[in-house]
Amino acid sequence: MKVQMPRTVMEAEAIQDELRALLDLTGPGPRRPSRIAGVDVAYDRDRLSAAVTVLDGTTLEIVEEVAVAGRVTFGYVPGLLAFREVPALLDALGRLSAAPDLVVCDGYGLAHPRRFGLACHLGVLTGLPTIGVGKTAFVGTYPEPAPERGAWTDLTLDGDVVGRVLRTQDGVKPVFVSTGHRVDLDTACHNVLNLTPRYRLPETTRTADRLSRRSLAENCRTDLVGSAQHDKMG
Repeated sequence: MKVQMPRTVMEAEAIQDELRALLDLTGPGPRRPSRIAGVDVAYDRDRLSAAVTVLDGTTLEIVEEVAVAGRVTFGYVPGLLAFREVPALLDALGRLSAAPDLVVCDGYGLAHPRRFGLACHLGVLTGLPTIGVGKTAFVGTYPEPAPERGAWTDLTLDGDVVGRVLRTQDGVKPVFVSTGHRVDLDTACHNVLNLTPRYRLPETTRTADRLSRRSLAENCRTDLVGSAQHDKMG
């Protein structure tokens, strides 16, 4: 599906409303995905680098990675982050040798003020099963889960369950899991626990974050060298 780029906040919200009607929140989604993609975007002023790392679903080893440099084309507005990131992420995902079975976003899906976070947006546009795993609660209220790995509580917004607060390691801060597209909440949490054998955050998030930062730094250095050479020639 072609990405729509708004010119105003009102247009962006209208696009979210249109795409939200296409969401599949029942899944169930893959419980044993063989290729799991993590996506992340790093920024330096108006520059960005969108990264996708694909992990083997059994070993969690990186089997493919793609990074795409770009420019910010939509201003930062809370709740509309997807419009800054989706175009470059679609480009990066499109360069993979094969489609992943599951996409894990560093952010939110249904746990969003308009019930349409990055994981939902990316899922609808690609048709891929997607989930969101946030480091903090963007919306909603919740009781603290028990301290053991695997413990969880409901994340609720206006009386509706929009995600789960999941403890991925004993005694560490929980993460905030929400469905994006074509995955139910039980399957989402099952996969998040499989992706967190040692650390709080999923390996998909950790590897994509490293790649996006490394790629952004390399692109900035390349631009600086190019600018310096141009100045000398001038």
